[in-house]
Formats: sequence, C-alpha cells, structure tokens
Amino acid sequence: MEKPDENSLSNESLDAETTRLARLIHTYTPFDGTFSQCIPGLNVSRYSKVNIDYVRTFNSPSLLIVAQGEKVATVGQETYQFGRSHMLMFPVALPIAVKTTQASPFEPFLSVKLDLDPQRIAELALKVYPQGLPAVGERRAAYVISADLGMVTAVSRLLAYLSNPVEAKLLVPLAMDEILIRVLLSPVGVHVAEICSADSSMQRIVKSIMWLRDNFSQQMKVRDLAKMVHMSESSFHEHFKAVTSMSPLQYQKALRLHEARRLMVSNPMDVNTACQLVGYASTSQFSRDYSRFFGGPPKRDAAKLRQQK
Repeated sequence: MEKPDENSLSNESLDAETTRLARLIHTYTPFDGTFSQCIPGLNVSRYSKVNIDYVRTFNSPSLLIVAQGEKVATVGQETYQFGRSHMLMFPVALPIAVKTTQASPFEPFLSVKLDLDPQRIAELALKVYPQGLPAVGERRAAYVISADLGMVTAVSRLLAYLSNPVEAKLLVPLAMDEILIRVLLSPVGVHVAEICSADSSMQRIVKSIMWLRDNFSQQMKVRDLAKMVHMSESSFHEHFKAVTSMSPLQYQKALRLHEARRLMVSNPMDVNTACQLVGYASTSQFSRDYSRFFGGPPKRDAAKLRQQK
C-alpha cells in the first residue's frame, strides 16, 4: 500500500484550516466592509464585488491574512498580488491603493488584518533573535509570502476566542504572541524585527515617518529631516524610498491629501479650508494634486464619499 505523500497531506491540512478561517471571518462580517473587533488592532473584512478602480487608503503597520478571494495593492511604483493563504506584511505606515480582483457574493474576498505592536515585537524579537538580527536583504514597502499551516491555525484560534469573553480575556494575549513569533520566524521576520532595532537605518526611517505623520502640514526640507535622524541626505533618501517605494516629499503629499479628504468627508468643510489646514499654499495646486491622486476633484469626491457613508 502506497504511503500518503506528506506534502499532499500538508496542503490538504492547510486548505482545510484556511476554509475554517474563512467561515470564522464570515461570522463576523454581516455584510461587505471592514469590521473592528473587541481585540484592539484586529479587523476582519468581506468584499463580494470585483473593483474596476483602485481605492486609496492609508495603511498602518500590519499583517494581513487572506482566507478567500484575491486583491492587488500598489505602493508607490510597486504592485503586490495576494490571495488565499497569503500573508501581506506592511512594516511601516503607508498610503496604498487597493482593488479586489477575485470575489463574488458566493465566494467573497475574506481577510484578517492585525495591526503590529512595535513594543511587543521588540520584546519578542529579543527571544527569536537572541544573538542579534541576521543580515537584512533588500527592503521593500510590503512583502507577500505564503502562510503556513501554523500561522493560519493561530489566526483561526484568535478569531475563535471572540465568541467566548472568558477565553478571550485569558488567551488572546498568548494567541497574539504566537502570531507575532510566527511572523518573526517567517522569511520576512527580520524585516519586521528591524523596525524596532535601536539605531538601525530602518528605525531611523520609522522615526522620520512618525515625524511626517505628526507634522505633515509643516514645510519640510529633506536635508532637515535627514539631519534629524542622523543620516546623510543621499543615504536617507535611498533608505526612505526602499522602505516606502516613494520619496519623502511624495509621502508628505499623500499624507496631506488623505487628511484633506478625511476633513472634507467627516466635518464637512470647504475645499479652501481643507487645503490650508493640511499645509497647501495654493488651492489650485491642491485641487490638481487631489484630482490626480483620488481620480476626481475634491468637492465632488468628498460629496460622493459622504453619500456612501
């Protein structure tokens, strides 16, 4: 009698666990959209339609696990395709454009997103890499890899705890640690660990990104930002672009436009006021940048989004 092929059995187990994860996600997504859960930083998403156009958003440092369907994301000049049983990792906060490419009402796109906790990553990285971080290869704005059975099982377990408040209180911290440890042990783990590595070039870029996010409306010169994080201007520009797939000025512009959009949709406020609040000196330049970035003029785009709320 032939012995079962181990790879085949492993693939079958992964497929079964991914199907279980899809069912759990479906439980917490009553309709299309993204839903935050009682566990801080945990969101589940369901989308049953294919997008023609990209949707722009600002993404936090996070891990995304896909249980069903397929999406494409662009960051700067880079494109990432991810689907069932894939992990998508964003080590830093980034403006991204994303669209669903495979989904239907019967088989919607289903995913779990977990925001990364830098403090906890730093603590666990000391245990995963007790001798220090290995050499870091080429950096990218995002990383897509296949999730293994252990990772998918850990994420399923985390979602399963949501139905039991007692279990959730006691076991969620352990489940979160397991997921982060598995991330750190993965092929992209060192790229996640280095965001918390003191005085590394990556940590310096992270600091510059935090400054930009807190001060996006201020006038900024790249040389001043480089000096602030103790890097030469050329080295800073090179490392920043490797990590974000865009220049510091492009990153600042994206921050301003996203914030202007948020202000006009949530308050609402007129274009001139939003333009000034985010640091633009020229309303006409703001309108041109906004239209190129979001695909429509500010006033019309904001009105459309308010109607969708």
